Amino acid sequence: MGALKPWHIILLVVVIVVIFGSKRLPDAARSLGRSMRIMKAETKGLMDDDNKDKDLSEKADAQAGRQPLTGDVQQPADTAQRAADPVQRVNDR
Repeated sequence: MGALKPWHIILLVVVIVVIFGSKRLPDAARSLGRSMRIMKAETKGLMDDDNKDKDLSEKADAQAGRQPLTGDVQQPADTAQRAADPVQRVNDR
């Protein structure tokens, strides 16, 4: 019980041919194909750029002797205690 039956597709193709004409459809399909290739190439280029930037930053961190940032950042004990006790923070003022 699919919503899209074969006669729906045939009707859609006929309407498109009537609206755009048979001469303009190949040009439209060619333009769409070119646009999709350009988009694919640009997307791949962006991903490659991100990977290069990540590699460069990791190399720079390694040369400087820094460790990569992680979510395990520890606060000094007094700072952690103050954050845990809001009443103490108010009394410290």
